Amino acid sequence: MSVNQQAHTGPPYGQPQPGYQGYQQPAYGGQSLPGVPQAQYGAYNGPMPGYQQPVPPQGSLRAPPTSGAPPPASGASHPSGPLAYSQFEHGDVQNGIPASAAPVQRPPASQPFLPGSAPTPVIQQYGAPPASVQQLRNHMAGMTIGSTAASAPPPAGLGYASVPPVSGSFSATGSGLYTPYSASQGPPLTSVSQGLPLAQPPLPAQTISTQRPPTQVPGFTPPPPSTGVGPSSYPPTTGAPRPPAMPGPPLPGQTVAAPPSSQPNHVSSPPPPSTMAGLHPGPPMSGLHGPPPPTHPPQPGYPMQQNGSFGQMRGPQPNYGGAYPGAPNYGSPPGPPPPPKRLDPDSIPSPIQVIEDDRNNRGSEPFVTGVRGQVPPLVTTNFLVKDQGNASPRYIRCTSYNIPCTSDMAKQSQVPLAAVIKPLATLPPEETLPYLVDHGESGPVRCNRCKAYMCPFMQFIEGGRRFQCCFCSCVTEVPPHYFQHLDHTGKRVDFYDRPELSLGSYEFLATVDYCKNNKFPSPPAFIFMIDVSYNAVKSGLVRLICEELKSLLDYLPREGNMEESAIRVGFVTYNKVLHFYNVKSSLAQPQMMVVSDVADMFVPLLDGFLVNVNESRTVIASLLDQIPEMFADTRETETVFAPVIQAGLEALKAAECAGKLFIFHTSLPIAEAPGKLKNRDDRKLINTDKEKTLFQPQTSFYNNLAKDCVAQGCCVDLFLFPNQYLDVATLGVVPYQTGGSIYKYAYFQLETDQYRFLNDLRRDVQKEVGFDAVMRVRTSTGIRATDFFGAFYMSNTTDVEMAGLDCDKTITVEFKHDDKLSEDSGALLQCALLYTSCAGQRRLRIHNLSLNCCTQLADLYRNCETDTLINYLAKFAYRGVLSSPVKTVRDALINQCAQILACYRKNCASPSSAGQLILPECMKLLPVYLNCVLKSDVLQPGPEVTTDDRAYIRQLVTSMDVAETNVFFYPRLLPLTKADVDSDSLPAAIRNSEERLSKGDIYLLENGLNIFVWVGVSVQQGLIQNLFGVSSFSQISNALSTLPVLENPFSKKVRSIVDMLQGQRSRYMKLIVVKQEDKLEMLFKHFLVEDKSLTGGASYVDFLCHMHKEIRQLLS
Repeated sequence: MSVNQQAHTGPPYGQPQPGYQGYQQPAYGGQSLPGVPQAQYGAYNGPMPGYQQPVPPQGSLRAPPTSGAPPPASGASHPSGPLAYSQFEHGDVQNGIPASAAPVQRPPASQPFLPGSAPTPVIQQYGAPPASVQQLRNHMAGMTIGSTAASAPPPAGLGYASVPPVSGSFSATGSGLYTPYSASQGPPLTSVSQGLPLAQPPLPAQTISTQRPPTQVPGFTPPPPSTGVGPSSYPPTTGAPRPPAMPGPPLPGQTVAAPPSSQPNHVSSPPPPSTMAGLHPGPPMSGLHGPPPPTHPPQPGYPMQQNGSFGQMRGPQPNYGGAYPGAPNYGSPPGPPPPPKRLDPDSIPSPIQVIEDDRNNRGSEPFVTGVRGQVPPLVTTNFLVKDQGNASPRYIRCTSYNIPCTSDMAKQSQVPLAAVIKPLATLPPEETLPYLVDHGESGPVRCNRCKAYMCPFMQFIEGGRRFQCCFCSCVTEVPPHYFQHLDHTGKRVDFYDRPELSLGSYEFLATVDYCKNNKFPSPPAFIFMIDVSYNAVKSGLVRLICEELKSLLDYLPREGNMEESAIRVGFVTYNKVLHFYNVKSSLAQPQMMVVSDVADMFVPLLDGFLVNVNESRTVIASLLDQIPEMFADTRETETVFAPVIQAGLEALKAAECAGKLFIFHTSLPIAEAPGKLKNRDDRKLINTDKEKTLFQPQTSFYNNLAKDCVAQGCCVDLFLFPNQYLDVATLGVVPYQTGGSIYKYAYFQLETDQYRFLNDLRRDVQKEVGFDAVMRVRTSTGIRATDFFGAFYMSNTTDVEMAGLDCDKTITVEFKHDDKLSEDSGALLQCALLYTSCAGQRRLRIHNLSLNCCTQLADLYRNCETDTLINYLAKFAYRGVLSSPVKTVRDALINQCAQILACYRKNCASPSSAGQLILPECMKLLPVYLNCVLKSDVLQPGPEVTTDDRAYIRQLVTSMDVAETNVFFYPRLLPLTKADVDSDSLPAAIRNSEERLSKGDIYLLENGLNIFVWVGVSVQQGLIQNLFGVSSFSQISNALSTLPVLENPFSKKVRSIVDMLQGQRSRYMKLIVVKQEDKLEMLFKHFLVEDKSLTGGASYVDFLCHMHKEIRQLLS
C-alpha cells in the first residue's frame, strides 16, 4: 500500500472543531491543508529585546497600568551615578571575584502609590504604615464593592451530579479539562485592588489580600479540606455540601464598580470604574459584602486590598446566604445569595508591567559581571554585558543566584537549583567574543586533582609558585612557563593580560591530547541528502532545494579571517534506494552510483564524494540542475530513512572527519529496510496511561544509530515535509541525540511556505557549530551536577556528548547538594566545552560563574529568576511525559509550585490573614507562567493538535533558551495601530487576553513559531488599505504568508516590526492573518494565554485562586 493512500488515523493540526464544520485549522510547522486557507504553526526563535511600555488601549477596554521608572528610594539597592562594581582597579581586592557586601537586588517591579501625595516608593519598611494610610484602610474596609441584581439560587439537586467537592482540584477525565474552579463552581472569590503603600514584609512581596469573615455558625462542621495536594479527579464526596452555583456575569448595561486598578507611583488618582459591556472572558467571581474585617496587623507587601475572602468559605456565615445554595443550612435562616464579584485582572501581577519595569530600571546601565551572585536583568530587557570575571547571562542563567547552604533548606523551599547554559551563544556586535588563549604544547593549566581549568577564582600562594583550586582545594604547582610574581594584594601582576585570570568566559587552543586517537581533526563536512520520492518531486520541493543550494554553498561557515570555508560537501538522493554522486573537479559531468542493498549500507566511492565547493563548482552546479530532471517522472512513493543516516555516517567515517547531514524527508519510512516504521498514531491513547508511548520511539534501532553517530561526530539536521503522520517521536531520535535540529513544514505548499523554509535552511547552514563536542560542568565542593536536559547523548554520568552543538542550543543542568556550603566562599560553576571549530581547530570554551550561598530562605527567594525557573520546569515536565501519564506530570508541577510559594508564605512573609495570597516579589509571575506551561499543547492538547505536533514541540522546547521559552509560553501581543510610524521603537505590549483587544484595532502576536496579525471588524478602512492594499475588511485574504509591500508609513512600520521580530528568533516565524469572527480566530485565541482555553485550561484569574487554595491546604 503506498504512503499516499494511507488512512489518516489522527487529524492534522486543526481539524474542524465541533460547531466549526468544514473548517480546517493549520499544523505546527504548519502548512495549509490542501485547498484550505493558509494559517499555520511556524518555528521557534532567538533572544528577544523586550517589551515596550503599555499604553492604554482604546475602545471598550480597561486601561492597563502605565509605568514609569520609580524614583530611587533611600536605601534602594541599586547604584546611582558611576557603577560600584568594578573593584578591580583599586588594588585592595584579593585574587578572585569579591563577594558583594549587600546582595544586589532587583528593585520591586511595581510600586504602591498614595492617592494625592508625592510618589514615595516603600521599599523594605518595617513597622506601622502612616496614619493616613490607616484611615484610608479603615475607610476602605467599610466600603461595599459594587452590587448587581442577584439571581436566585438554582433548585437544590439540579445539575450537580458531576460537580466535584470543594477541594477544587483539576479533574482529568476524558478530555483533560480542568473542572473545578470555573464560573459555576469553586471557592467564592473577591476583587483584589492595588493602590496603597504599606509596610513591606521582610521581603518585597506581592500581596493579594482577602479577609474571611471570622465567625462560623455553631453546630456546623465545615467539610474537610481535600488531602490530596495538586490536581486529582474524583467523584463528589458523599455527604459533603455541594459547591455553589455562582451567579452569572452582569447583563449588558449593568455596571459593576471595579476596585482601583494597579497604578504606578506617579499617578495621583485611580481610573474610573470600567463598564462591563457584554460578557467578559473569565468567570465572574462571587464574594461577600459585610462588616469590616477584624483588625489585624497591617499586611505588608504590596498595596492594600479590599476586604473579602480569597479562597473557600468553610461554612455559612451569619446574615449571609449559605455558602452552598441548596445545601442544608443547619439552623441558620437562608439569606440572599451573594452578589457576583469578579477578581479584577488589573490587580493581579502583570507580566507586561514586570517586563516594562525591568527595562526601565535596568536597561540603561551595562550589566557588569564583577560581583558574585548578581541577578541579571530579565531576558526581555535589552542590556549590554561587561565581563569582569563571571560569564555573561547570555551564556549561563540560573534559577537562583543565592543558593541554600544545606540540602535540608533546599528541600524545604523546593526551588530547583539549575543553570541554563548556552555555550556558543551569539553575542551582540557591541560585545567582545571570548578571547582565544594559546599555551603552546603544554596546553591549558589545570588543577591536578579535579582537572578544573585555570580561572579567576583560583588562589595563588607561596609567592605565585603554587595555586589552590577553588573547586576542590587541592594545591598544584604552577608550571615554570606560567609563573608570575604576585602584587601586594596577592594578585598576579599579569592579571589583566590573561583572559583566564580576569574574565568569566574565554577559549583555550586544545593540544593533541584533547583530540580523538591523538591526532588533530580534519575540517568537518556537510552532506545534503534529498528525498526524491513522488511527494517531494510533485510539490516542487526537490527543485527548490537544488536551486537554493547553488547559491547557499558560497555561505558555508568559515573562521573569521579565512578566504573560503574549509568545509567539504557531498550529495545523496534517495527514495527506496540511495544514489551517491561523484562530483570530483576533474570530471566533465557528475557520476551517479546507486546502492539498492539498503540492508547493508556502504559508500560506493571515496574519492570525489566529499569535495571543496570552489574546486568542484561547475560539476556541482551541473548536478543540481540535473537532479530535478532525473526524477521528474518518478512514481516511487515509498522511502527509507535509517539507511540514509547510515550512508552519511559511513561517508564521514571513511573521510575520518566529523560533519553534519542535512536530510530533507517527506513521509513515514515504510519501505523494507532497517529502521522501517509502521503507522501507530492513536488519538484514543490521549489521557490514558499509555499516552506516554506516543512520545517514545517505536523501536530502539534509532537510539543505537544515534550512539554510533555521536561517536563519529555525525550531527543530523532534519527538515520534514509531511502530509500525514510521520512519527516525529521516532525520526527525531537521531537529530535529538546528536545535537541536531528538526524543522517541520506540514502540508508544504511552494507559494506560501518556500520563503520560511529557505530562511530556515540558510540560517541552519550558515550558523556557528562546534563538532564532536563534549561538555562537562564542574562545581565547588558542596553541590554537584546531577541531571541534564537538552539535545545530546550521555555515555556516562558526567559528560554531555554532542556530535554537533550550534549557537542556538542550550543544555540545562540541575544541581543537588552533597555537602554543606558556606556563605563566605559561595558556590562556583565551571562549564568546559571541548569542540572542533568549522575550520577543524580543536578548542576548549570555558564559562565560570560564582553564586552566593545563604542560611536564610528570604535570601533565596530574593534572588530567584522566574523565567529561568519556568524554562527548567517546562523541560522537566516535557521529559516527564516520556515515563508518566500527562496528568501525573501536571499534578507534580502544580504541587511543586504550591510548595515553593507555601514555603515563602510560611517562612518569609509577615504574619497575615490566610485569605491573603502573598507572592515573593521576584516570583510573582510564577502562577501565570506556570499556567501557560500547563495549558501548552504537550501537556493539554486540543483536538486539532496532532501526535507529531506534540512530539515536535516537546523536542524543540527541550533545547530552548530562556528568552525563547519566555515568549513561547507567554506570547508577545503588540497593538500595531498604536505604533509610532516615525520612531524605531515597538508599540507597548499588552496582556494576552481577549478583553484587551479592541475591534477597531490591528494586533500582532508572536510566540517564536508564528506571527499572527489579528484584524478587528471595525478597523478603519484607511488602515486596511494601507496595510493590505484592499478596500474593505471582507477583502482581506487569509492566505497571505507575507504582508504586501506598500509605499506608505503604516505599511513600512508594520513590515519593519515583523522583520525586527524575525531577526530576534532562531527560526523563521510563519505569518498568519486572522480576521475577527473568522474561523481561524479559534487558533489565535489559543495563544491568549490569560483566558480560559478551549481545551479546558484555566484562566489566569482562576488558576491564581486555585494556587492560593493549594497553598492554604499545604499550610493548614
